[in-house]
Amino acid sequence: MILKIDNLVVNYGYISALRGINIDVKKGEVVTLIGGNGAGKTTTLMSISGLAKKDSGNIIYKDTDITNMDSDKIVTLGIAHVPEGRNIFPKLSVEENLKMGCIMQKKLKKEAINKRLEQQYELFPRLRERRKQAGGTLSGGEQQMLAIGRGMMADPELLMLDEPSLGLAPIIIEEIFELIAKIKKETDKTVLLIEQNAMMALAVADRGYVLQNGEIVLTGTGEELLHNEDVRKAYLGE
Repeated sequence: MILKIDNLVVNYGYISALRGINIDVKKGEVVTLIGGNGAGKTTTLMSISGLAKKDSGNIIYKDTDITNMDSDKIVTLGIAHVPEGRNIFPKLSVEENLKMGCIMQKKLKKEAINKRLEQQYELFPRLRERRKQAGGTLSGGEQQMLAIGRGMMADPELLMLDEPSLGLAPIIIEEIFELIAKIKKETDKTVLLIEQNAMMALAVADRGYVLQNGEIVLTGTGEELLHNEDVRKAYLGE
């Protein structure tokens, strides 16, 4: 088990964001959290990466309790969080943006950074073509690839993706999910994915959790949830 969330409670004032959720993620899996707006998906990722204050419960990463650990320390343990909205540096080049993914690893040598760059260019050939371009000149889909690539530059064991399809055209969304499938197939990364596009997320996931009003109401394999009548009605528009 690479990640275990045990009875996690998060409140924002009088609002209950998470109401005692339990989530397990095994090494090498793609696990997705699906649910509507306000379900608690983003709060879950922010809690793991140390950006949300926890009221109770525990988060264990590789036998280490990270519940109340500072976010910069959590990054060094091998967790990368690619937030909703991409948040790239628009004036920096693609290559400079990618290198920012290594900023917390002060002792990393130039040869190691260049090796990681090459790995990202192999995963994302379009970034190689655009490597000298300013990040702000890229299309939305290319910016999402850049954000994921920057997260991968930290060489995390756990890669957390928050709504990677947000605001993208359907054909680009397909491309992004093909890249997630490629990361699963060609790397040793574990991926925790939150996504409103439930069909695409479940199709690429090993397992999934359905969040509703801060509670987990259903869990199963990606295929099981994809064919679950309640999930299909609520999230797949059927």
